[in-house]
Parts: sequence; C-alpha cells; structure tokens
Amino acid sequence: MNFFDYLFLFSGMGLVTYLPRALPLIYLAHKKLPPGLTDWLSLIPVAVLSALLAPSLFIETADRSLSLGKTEFIVAIPTLIFALKTRSLGGTVLVGMLLYWLAGFFT
Repeated sequence: MNFFDYLFLFSGMGLVTYLPRALPLIYLAHKKLPPGLTDWLSLIPVAVLSALLAPSLFIETADRSLSLGKTEFIVAIPTLIFALKTRSLGGTVLVGMLLYWLAGFFT
C-alpha cells in the first residue's frame, strides 16, 4: 500500500467514526426531546459506570466466582455512603483511596 491508500483508509475510518456521532448532534441540536427520553438518557452514565465497576467489585479473577467479601467491595460501601452524603468527587476519591490503603493492612 502506498501513501495515498493509507490516507484514503485513515480518512474513511475517521469519517465512519465521526459521522455516527456528529449526525445526531446536528439533527437534535435545536429540537426539544420528550421528558421520558431525557430521563432515560440521563441513566446511561450510571449504567456504564456500574457495568465497569461490578466485575472488579464482585468477581474473583482467579476462579471467576462471585465474592461479596472482596476488599474492593468492602471499601466501596463506606466510600459510596461518603459520596452520597457529601457529593464531593475529590473527597470521595481520597476517602476511597485511604480506605483501600487501610484495608491493605488488615487483609
């Protein structure tokens, strides 16, 4: 493959990646969405974060079994309570890291 083939390939990949993201933004920029759809869309970040966190909190990697006694899960509970009480992202990260560090002494 020569330079122009690669240029065409990368341009095509960029277009295929960019268009599906840009078209809905352009189309929906000046439209009012129904409240039900807006409420449903607001749940997507929570669902994605839950899907990313759940395996590391509940699954033992060695034997791929469910475990509610993992250090990560035990530390996540007070960290979640702190996050719900304070609504502070920085404080939550610090509390979670501190609790995880302290839990390392006991396990």
